[in-house]
Amino acid sequence: MKNDSTSTSIVALGGLGEVGKNMYVVSHKNEILIVDAGVMFPTEDLLGVDAVIQDVTYLKENENKIIGLFITHGHEDHIGGIPYLLQSIKIPKIYAPKIAADLINKKLLDQNIKYQDIEIINSESKIKSKYFEVEFVNTTHSIPDSYAMAIHTPNGIIFETGDFKFDLTPIGPIADLHKMVDISKKGVKILLSDSTNALSPGFSTSESTVDEALEKIVSKHPARIIIATFASNIYRIKHIVETCKKHNRKIVVFGRSMETAIELAGNNGLIEDKSIIIDYNHAKSLKKNEICILCTGSQGEPLAALSRIANGVHKQITLMPDDLVVFSSNPIPGNANSVNKVINKLYLKGVNVFTNSEFSDIHASGHGKQEEQKLMLRLIKPEYFMPCHGEYRMLKKHAELGVACGIPKKNIFICKNGDTLVMDKNGIHKGNTIQAGDVYVDGSRIGDIGSIVIKDRKLMSNDGILLVILNINPLSKKLLIKPNVTTRGFVMVNENGELINKIERKVSHIVNLSLEKNNYNYTDLKNQIILELHPYINELTGRRPIVLPVIMEVKQ
Repeated sequence: MKNDSTSTSIVALGGLGEVGKNMYVVSHKNEILIVDAGVMFPTEDLLGVDAVIQDVTYLKENENKIIGLFITHGHEDHIGGIPYLLQSIKIPKIYAPKIAADLINKKLLDQNIKYQDIEIINSESKIKSKYFEVEFVNTTHSIPDSYAMAIHTPNGIIFETGDFKFDLTPIGPIADLHKMVDISKKGVKILLSDSTNALSPGFSTSESTVDEALEKIVSKHPARIIIATFASNIYRIKHIVETCKKHNRKIVVFGRSMETAIELAGNNGLIEDKSIIIDYNHAKSLKKNEICILCTGSQGEPLAALSRIANGVHKQITLMPDDLVVFSSNPIPGNANSVNKVINKLYLKGVNVFTNSEFSDIHASGHGKQEEQKLMLRLIKPEYFMPCHGEYRMLKKHAELGVACGIPKKNIFICKNGDTLVMDKNGIHKGNTIQAGDVYVDGSRIGDIGSIVIKDRKLMSNDGILLVILNINPLSKKLLIKPNVTTRGFVMVNENGELINKIERKVSHIVNLSLEKNNYNYTDLKNQIILELHPYINELTGRRPIVLPVIMEVKQ
């Protein structure tokens, strides 16, 4: 970013036009401050991809300027990219709230990454550098230790909300409205605000309302209860534990992420009586109305505990007709079909299913809706506004809310990842664009999977693979035996003998013609086979499988 030496720059490397992989970078002269390093989970079309992270080329090029990574809270879309970031860039220090720090340490331990420079922050912390001062403001979210950040720069205050809602009867701490007002009085140059629920009018449901609804269910159902919720919603888990204790139910936990959340909640004093958590063998001796199963799978994930229970393949849990399954969650956009499939399978097993609806508040979002977003705008009173944390339609709607709250339209920026905002004595304007995009993680490989590989995987998933094995004598330049054609995901070889014979004859013709020209070249022959087979197979079948020629050179 080539800007004036007295200016301050803001750029998002992730989090704009998408829900996930949040990362915001603030720079001034020779200092760079990073806010969050999240991950985004792949959509169905990203075959074989485990996670999507940021392109951090800009950070690599300016690694010596980085003063630290500042974390707003411990959700995956804000901390999930840290293990990958640390493998490619030296981060001098990570500043994180206690819960987030515990989750980060566990991630690093699981991936065998040694990193000792995590500093715990709270609402009293102030981190100072040559050009920046960062202070933290309590917010309400679905995970404890959630903070907004006020970043003081030589060109004004940047207020980054993190994920937030305004809940006047929360389970945890209430948002620090007084501190927000105090910071506002100092004059906030620009607000970066969570847009996740910008399309939803009104106020979000209070977590205490959810607690009341769940308590009615737990107290009244006469048999076993299975509750699926987000493992990251630690306040919800805390209340489920307390409610089960109140009504003499023991809890059996299934799902690795849920076990981690329970352990973390216990270690941080959020679950005081750990004796209520028992293993399944102990549960066998209890009555049905003394058991609650708490599990992962609220989003219909195929390998999660609830999906395996619904499919009847869970090693320990078999559904009973009088079971009640409670989805204490809403489907994330894109997951509705997966969730509905699981619900249908549960109904087919004959169990009762309870989902969130306008008639039953058994889930509350951790993200504020339109009225709460307006309240944040009114409290902070920024001169400029950049909606963030959301898809484009969410950012656009949030921008409209900004105009309704008195911010001039010319002072609102709907940006894309890589767009730079430049703050100087004259205000804020758009600067140049830097490299920012998606990097795919496939197993232990980071960035090796590009768009061409994804395209090939889609082709394989749609049209399959056709393997052509050739035995050629490179000295005599002769095809020793007829080509061997086999397929995977294209056609059944045994049931399509005539088609396979046609393809084999076509390959023989291509090979013999090339060999007769007396210019046999291994690479050229493979390319010629692919070039001629694609249209030929497409004409015969209407499909275009990936063609893989394998040439075995046999000298006789």
